[in-house]
Amino acid sequence: MTEISAIAAELRDRAGKGAARATRREGKVPGVIYGAKQTPICIAIDPRVIWAELHKPGFKTRLFDVDLGAGGKHRCLARDVQFHPVNDQPIHIDLMRVSADAVVHVKVPVHVANADKSPGVKRGGVVTIELHEVEVTCAPDAIPAEIVIDLAGLDIGASVHVNQLSLPAGVTPYHVGAAATVVTIAPPTVQRADAGEAPAAG
Repeated sequence: MTEISAIAAELRDRAGKGAARATRREGKVPGVIYGAKQTPICIAIDPRVIWAELHKPGFKTRLFDVDLGAGGKHRCLARDVQFHPVNDQPIHIDLMRVSADAVVHVKVPVHVANADKSPGVKRGGVVTIELHEVEVTCAPDAIPAEIVIDLAGLDIGASVHVNQLSLPAGVTPYHVGAAATVVTIAPPTVQRADAGEAPAAG
């Protein structure tokens, strides 16, 4: 089951750059809720709320119940956060409404596990993640927080491809070939000299 986070927001009565600047002057982050064949809604969110959610794992794979008070609750996925180019503060957020029967496209982060149980890693092999994210399609309540690749038993030269991923039922890779490489264990970049090798004659 996909994690659902509840966040509070306020309705904004106007759209446009001028209204967005006014929202920022009030110390809040302007945003928009769109999708599900409904009229877009302009919102404002406390930047501390956005920062708190950004620092939790899987920001773009979690569902949000956005509470607008009298404006009702909207279940959403975070699609984009824009940041100030100088101070890195969030300056705009895009949230997409989702319904229970929808099919969503989500980029899921890839992580590796059990490197200490990989013969290849023990022999100095280098783990290379070729795809740091894999885009998938699924129902909103089936979004995986991450894709974990088990390196146990893998030796130097081993590769894991998209069609070898362990994905939950109903989760399908999208816009990526089944044979695309996700993770490899490459040979060491520097071969260690044999400790027993005799020194070269001078």
